[in-house]
Amino acid sequence: MTTNRLLQVTGGLNFRELGGYPTIDGHTVKWHKLVRSAGLANLTAADQDFLGDYGIVADVDFRSEAERDQAPDRLPTGASYHFLPVFPDGDQTDASASRADLERRFSQDPQAGYQHMLDVYRNMVTLKSSQAAYRQFFQVLLAATEDHQAVLFHCTAGKDRTGIGAFLALSALGVDPQVIRKDYLATNTYIQPKTDEMVQRAQDDHQSDAFVANIRALGTVNPDYFDTATGIINTQYGGVQDYLRDVLGLTVKQLDQLKKTYLD
Repeated sequence: MTTNRLLQVTGGLNFRELGGYPTIDGHTVKWHKLVRSAGLANLTAADQDFLGDYGIVADVDFRSEAERDQAPDRLPTGASYHFLPVFPDGDQTDASASRADLERRFSQDPQAGYQHMLDVYRNMVTLKSSQAAYRQFFQVLLAATEDHQAVLFHCTAGKDRTGIGAFLALSALGVDPQVIRKDYLATNTYIQPKTDEMVQRAQDDHQSDAFVANIRALGTVNPDYFDTATGIINTQYGGVQDYLRDVLGLTVKQLDQLKKTYLD
């Protein structure tokens, strides 16, 4: 996880490249093809031009309608917009929840945030809406066939819905599972300043220890969250390759096309 994965975007968080990751069979993911990030609402005009020049031709937004309306994307210059809500009824991850709502729900039980996130990750791989969003995500990936065409995908914090999107895309390309897991967990490094700020604010406001613990659980990624989603995929669907084929509808031909497009 080298720091040069992080794109120099001033009005955004956790913008990172998925290029250079090794596959099990000796290939690597091409650079300037796959970018994951947090929200795009605060991009500067320079950021929009930078991302356009970087090759971003498609912006995939995994957020809910409410999140989109609250903070609309500022598109990379020349990019098309694809609204694919993983949770159409709202942001289950609580990345966009109000402070009052968080206080109401997470001030008592110190395990509530952690348990809530486990439920979120179960839902991300089992709900029909989530599966439909990721199915459409692959259609966007399949359309970016030229070397200079990159796809950016994001949610609000760029860690949960985006993390599962990265897991599925990299799995389809045959990237080493341990490498995929490390990429997922690397999010904590990139968002730590924001997490620390949220925790500090809760402490400064004399919130309960339970609330502080829950803010940290909601604001970070955790191996247990990832393992919950992948465990369900393995036990209920027969593994990620079966999931890609049987649930997300990818054909052998499409998987071959993805590898041809995204791997060196």
